[in-house]
Amino acid sequence: MYSSKRTLMPLAVLAAAVLVPSVTSTVAAADRPGASDSARPAADWPAAKRVQPVSATIKVTGSRDFDFTRFVGTGALGGGDQAENQPPILELADKATVSNVIIGSPAADGIHCRGTCTLKNVWWEDVGEDAATFKGTAANQTMTIDGGGARKAADKVFQQNGPGTFVIRNFKVENFGKLYRSCGNCKTQYQRHVVLDNVTVKSPGLDIVGINSTPYGDTARLSRITIQGDPARKIVVCQKFRGVTSGEPAKVGSGPDGRNCIYKSSDITYK
Repeated sequence: MYSSKRTLMPLAVLAAAVLVPSVTSTVAAADRPGASDSARPAADWPAAKRVQPVSATIKVTGSRDFDFTRFVGTGALGGGDQAENQPPILELADKATVSNVIIGSPAADGIHCRGTCTLKNVWWEDVGEDAATFKGTAANQTMTIDGGGARKAADKVFQQNGPGTFVIRNFKVENFGKLYRSCGNCKTQYQRHVVLDNVTVKSPGLDIVGINSTPYGDTARLSRITIQGDPARKIVVCQKFRGVTSGEPAKVGSGPDGRNCIYKSSDITYK
């Protein structure tokens, strides 16, 4: 727990790395004694060292370690619902890396990646529209999620709109709709690839990955997946869709096939 008397990071330190619109730092109410249980981070989730309200998207280039700052949307970024086309809290340029970030609530549209990028040890406490979206433009670009976790995602955690490869490793997710979704009805579609390794999934949840197996030939490779609290095995490991450019995509099957959903039964552990 952190006292309201704790020394705060000067705004100039943060602003030196990224353009931060007029915001102020304060101690996280969720980390104070007496905060409601639903507001406190779980025991295995990191506690925020400080809170940074954000009223306009922070644009990040290069590599930045935010030292467990909790970013909370306000003003134009104050939405926490599923409304489409919300702006993100953070926007990463091509080849950017962020680490040790906590996205609080409201979360707007989380984090956008404009090319190859890496998110290390990033935690989403209450996912808004999406936790992070890959908006790369080239097939050789990769978005990597390494460490961290997400919870309370009414729909998707991660969305891939552009081409390329999405990597999720050493990650945990709980109370979610879909952990990963290849955009089902983007106006411009691509073949997309997702790779998951050492991911822990905690029920309730719907799909771990959703891909457009047809007509775009998406692939999903999964290894070391642990599913907790799902004795009836209702969580779909790999859901296949027929992707479209308008309307709604239709489900066309699920499960390993060696072509689009690539994994073995031994890659999935139930606890």
